[in-house]
Amino acid sequence: MGKRVLLIGQGGREHALAWKIAQSPVLEKLYAAPGNPGMEELCECIPIDAVDMEGLLSFALQEKIDLTVVGPEAPLMEGIVDLFGEHGLTIFGPTAAAARLEGSKVFTKNLLKKYSIPTAEYEVFHDIEPAREHIKTYTDSGKSIVVKADGLAAGKGVVVAADYQEASQALDAIMKDKEFGMAGDQVVIEECLFGQEVSFFAISDGSNYVSLLSAQDHKQVFDSDKGPNTGGMGAYCRPPIYTRELHQQVVDQVIAPVIKAMATEGIPYQGVLYAGLMITETGPKVLEFNARFGDPETQVLMPMIKSDILPLLEAAAKGKLDEQEVELETGTCICVVLASGGYPGAYQKGKEIKGLDSLDPDTLIFHAGTSKKNQSFYTNGGRVLAVVRRGEDMKSLIDRVYQEVQKISFDDMHYRRDIGKKALV
Repeated sequence: MGKRVLLIGQGGREHALAWKIAQSPVLEKLYAAPGNPGMEELCECIPIDAVDMEGLLSFALQEKIDLTVVGPEAPLMEGIVDLFGEHGLTIFGPTAAAARLEGSKVFTKNLLKKYSIPTAEYEVFHDIEPAREHIKTYTDSGKSIVVKADGLAAGKGVVVAADYQEASQALDAIMKDKEFGMAGDQVVIEECLFGQEVSFFAISDGSNYVSLLSAQDHKQVFDSDKGPNTGGMGAYCRPPIYTRELHQQVVDQVIAPVIKAMATEGIPYQGVLYAGLMITETGPKVLEFNARFGDPETQVLMPMIKSDILPLLEAAAKGKLDEQEVELETGTCICVVLASGGYPGAYQKGKEIKGLDSLDPDTLIFHAGTSKKNQSFYTNGGRVLAVVRRGEDMKSLIDRVYQEVQKISFDDMHYRRDIGKKALV
């Protein structure tokens, strides 16, 4: 008998995970809850929301699910891993306590400080006026400052402020106006680090870990990193800045120590460890951790994993990662996100998507925000599709992925035209 797998989530990240899991020779049946129209060829989509804990639990028990894989962060923070574990179900992801690595910046910064893991200098504040005074110690000397809401704020709770006024406004929004609710009960104020940002992904079983790959995301909506932050407009893996020497620093100074620290604290970390790093002149420093695969980084990671991913995820969930090795593809992979015009602000839905049937067979399309009617796809979100290519040479890969992008169209379609070009500098 093969494995019966439940994948939780509905975005581009989950479509990429479904694409990879569906290739497993040990898979019997793949379900996605709730999934999206692009995933329907790979799995059976079940109309259960990603944070409907009881609905998901009932389904997993009824269908005798062998492994549940959690895509988004919300169910992890809500404790789905704890709930499934109490009912004897195998689930890939960290417990609610361990997911605080993403869910609480105060928790993470204090952990990093306690175990001497490199990060920016910082202070934590519960009250707004002492926080304002502390800001001046940076801005009065002309230094930028970073203001962070403690909890999850949909990617909008971090402000890099160039002066006192900007930093003070950020404090008002977070602590006074409560724009992010309880996420703003505490703030972290830290020095502004300079360098290149890189993401690194590993999988942990609580004591052992397997390294995956590095990637660079493109957060801002416009070319040359201009405009407001988004969920991510594209990504590519193996950035040239991430050398073999830097990798050794990252695993020795960040990945291995944080996994050991969490175990020492009595909250072993199982699941994906996604480290957001700033590569400074003095080496890598932790900006943040995420407790799940990134989006759109997953869309470039999955095509680069040569091994069967299912035994890897199951071994991590069962604490047996020491029995696993992962084989990676050579070369690199690039993803360009096609978004609705106006995103990340207001945008319209229901625009027909054309050209998907004209793409090269080697081009992967992962759906993020689509609906389906009479065999046609329509826009149904801010980020609509990810166009993905894998290859050996970054320059030719960039050219090829944009040739494919130009075959696709919908009204008011927006995308960045410089994804991956940092790798050519």
